[in-house]
Amino acid sequence: MTLNEIERALRDLRLSGIAATLNTRVMQAQSSQQPFLETFATMLQDELDRRHSRLTERRFKHSKLEERLTLGDFDWRFNPKLPRQACFELHTLKFIGEGANALIIGKPGTGKSHVAKAVAYQATLQGHEVRYVEADTEFARFALSTPAEQAAMLNAYVEPDLLVLDDLFLARRISDTGAEVLQSVVHQRYKRRSSIIVTSNRVVQDWGKYLGDATMGTTILDRLMHRAVMLEFEGKSYRLKEAAARLALNADHD
Repeated sequence: MTLNEIERALRDLRLSGIAATLNTRVMQAQSSQQPFLETFATMLQDELDRRHSRLTERRFKHSKLEERLTLGDFDWRFNPKLPRQACFELHTLKFIGEGANALIIGKPGTGKSHVAKAVAYQATLQGHEVRYVEADTEFARFALSTPAEQAAMLNAYVEPDLLVLDDLFLARRISDTGAEVLQSVVHQRYKRRSSIIVTSNRVVQDWGKYLGDATMGTTILDRLMHRAVMLEFEGKSYRLKEAAARLALNADHD
């Protein structure tokens, strides 16, 4: 077979990682008189790397994350009292293997969503299926969906290894339908020992009030906190800091 025929055969066999680097690996082997097995092993690694990259990209796309945030991007100096050690412990993802949850509670703008998204992104890199949702917006969308759409959405909340409910109770009160789906998701994931990260500006003692049902609030918290770590975020707002910096910059330009 000619080189072109080999490339076509590799693509027919869906070995695109080998096909993409074939010419380079052939030239490399010829120039260095590399043993066949060493060349072959390198080409197999090219295929494995390509497949791993595609799977990682697919997991990221399915997660609904829009940013590839990391804890290295975070300005820990701005609010030095944040629970940095607990955040990095969460980033190890051991809690997913343990079927535990994380509640990240605190003032607006202190970095709760950044940490949750960074942990979620790390989980996609480590082979976990993840689903990220902006909680209040998603529950409102759920309430307006058809029964078939709701069934698909509920499955998407329950199935992944990690579910992130970001900014829960941002608008304080959620609809009765939203409250019911939240209870159902928490209950089903609790039975499966599947992890949830919740971020919220609201203290957990008030959740029953925002749900409109104190008993439902107790039921949800009972399952969420049975196997959970709570991280409390206090301090100044990063968003206000950035807004002030932009205003100062504009003033300088004027």
